Amino acid sequence: MSARQANLVTSGGVTVQLSHMDKVFFPDDDLRKGDLIDYYRMVAPRMLPYLRDRPVVMARYPDGVSGEAILQKNVSRYFPDWVKRVEVERIGRGGAVCQVVCDRPETLIYLANQACIELHVLLSRVAALYRPDQLVFDLDPPAEDGFEDARRCALDLRRLLEEDLGLTTYVKTTGGKGLHVHVPLRADEGFDPVRDFARAVAELMIRDAPDRLTLQQRVDQRGNRIYLDVQRNGYAQMAVAPYSVRARRAAPVATPLQWAEVEDAGLNPRRFTMRTMGDRLATTQDPWAGMSRHRRGLAAARRRLKSL
Repeated sequence: MSARQANLVTSGGVTVQLSHMDKVFFPDDDLRKGDLIDYYRMVAPRMLPYLRDRPVVMARYPDGVSGEAILQKNVSRYFPDWVKRVEVERIGRGGAVCQVVCDRPETLIYLANQACIELHVLLSRVAALYRPDQLVFDLDPPAEDGFEDARRCALDLRRLLEEDLGLTTYVKTTGGKGLHVHVPLRADEGFDPVRDFARAVAELMIRDAPDRLTLQQRVDQRGNRIYLDVQRNGYAQMAVAPYSVRARRAAPVATPLQWAEVEDAGLNPRRFTMRTMGDRLATTQDPWAGMSRHRRGLAAARRRLKSL
């Protein structure tokens, strides 16, 4: 349990000193730093299972979303000792980065007080940094009004992955214009073969819908097609964490969904925001609960993919 008194939060045997609680972080929505801290305190029980044991990348906005963004991997020297850390090797460049591991509510509160609006996580865990336990497809439509195309693409991708390849899928809004489709893995392979598998799946999708989908990384060459981004499946790459706020107007939240919600043509990702998430948590069970029980290897899925 935690208690907040004035500008102090006491929880888990530590006290977090809060500062500048009235500083405006989202000027168009009159949301302040204190609102961000309160949000992460509220969502911590639902969010922490998807942060725990994973290195975090912090997107900090000391002057709010209208100010400069700081994408920070290394832990600052002044972070307290009780904030867990892990060394992540910089393959090909030498050395390592020392990254936060957000395994307790107090860490989440502390990061919010450091103006960390967004949290992004690696697709591998501390105990097996070189072997991902998730695969992710980032469905990125070309325009802000392209969510409907992303929604239909996500359903097509789910059918391929589940019905044809025998995998289990989970989906979330990104807090932007698209969707992420996640596949839990057994963490028994390295990143390169996992990314190669994801690319092969994307190529099969594109073969059947070349006018709607692309793997083209260059924006000016995508046209009106959805970008099936599989590059996040590389070593030490990252994806926005479930329940993370995004540094955009209205403070949208990257929100795990039930597939039944994605099947609804009326789905509007704008409804999932810092202001509305409390009601959702109170009325909706966690759509990703039990995700780890559905981890699979890719050997059988590869064999099935080759036959398609």
